[in-house]
Amino acid sequence: MAELGVGIVGCGVISGIYLENMPSFADIRAVACTDIIPERSAEKAALHGIADVTPEEMLKRDDVDIILNITPPLVHYEVSLAALGAGKHVFGEKPLCVEVEHGRRLVAEAAARNLKIGCAPDTFLGAGGRLAREMIDAGVIGKVVAGSCNLMSHGMEHWHPDPTAFYLHGGGPLLDVGPYYMNALINLLGPVESVQGLTSSASPTRHVTAEGPLRGQHIPVETPTTVMGLLHFAGGADVNIFMSWDVWKHGHPPIELYGTEGTLRVPDPNYFGGVVQYTRRDGDWITVDASPRAFGRPNWRSPFWTDDRPSQANYRCLGIAELASAVSNRTPHRASGDLGLHALETMRAVLRAGGEGGTVRLQSTLDRPPPLPEEEVARLWRGGWR
Repeated sequence: MAELGVGIVGCGVISGIYLENMPSFADIRAVACTDIIPERSAEKAALHGIADVTPEEMLKRDDVDIILNITPPLVHYEVSLAALGAGKHVFGEKPLCVEVEHGRRLVAEAAARNLKIGCAPDTFLGAGGRLAREMIDAGVIGKVVAGSCNLMSHGMEHWHPDPTAFYLHGGGPLLDVGPYYMNALINLLGPVESVQGLTSSASPTRHVTAEGPLRGQHIPVETPTTVMGLLHFAGGADVNIFMSWDVWKHGHPPIELYGTEGTLRVPDPNYFGGVVQYTRRDGDWITVDASPRAFGRPNWRSPFWTDDRPSQANYRCLGIAELASAVSNRTPHRASGDLGLHALETMRAVLRAGGEGGTVRLQSTLDRPPPLPEEEVARLWRGGWR
């Protein structure tokens, strides 16, 4: 398969793991990067031996086949649209964009130009997500009838040097971290049919305590920081979601699914590995570790974590490699624009229901992404597992 060149647009915090991981993936290579703050792209380019270019130069480069869009969410749409207009495939950080109508335009534009558009998170393609999918498809817990989904912390201002964007329109726990949970749930249960919701914010400002230029300042909150929702899936399951940056501590599992024959606990969808736990009816918990599988071995830890927190599997770039494989083989890809659009519409519908009340029915639908076979996923990696 021909190697495809990747151009990175946006050199903020998340760009580091993409650039560190990319050389280990098959058939993709980073060739250039750009940022509206030239010093940031210059630093990343020098560190990783790639070209430092302007945004305009990036779109004109013949060696750039895929644009990796890791800009702030409010500019995802314009950056991705420009990339498609320049004839480039696109893989973007979550969410696909901020507004649903913009997401529809991106998906339609890619289709009209015979280009691929993909969107993070790709974590559901990791070892933990694949293992949970196998168990659901095998009927280990029977038919899923209900579930719970929980993301709770006290926000970003204690670790991120500039958390402003997290609290503006297009941010908040649902649109920022919620896509990990939406993609995992859609991969396991299929499309969402309708939603209900409640939203609130604990404070009109947040106090920045992380090291950086904003330390000690208060930044405005313009989006809900606590979101509760009920997702009704077309397959019949009802899943409640609780996503908040107003919680100091909690004990809820990330995703727990309740079936006619047992219960399944899904690993944290923010990462690629973890353990799956399940019961057969009211029996004891059975634990299956996904780390021996491809893209399951812990290989990373955040510099902001305490020493007692375990390392995690972080294989960002898996979705780009899978998209590149689909380009070369002319096959569908799994972390697709359609999936990103459906997740976006689901989240925006919950926020709308939280503001207006009632039930909001979704307009989009899609088939579950096909399972990623173990032999196929292993081919996306260049060498030995770290």
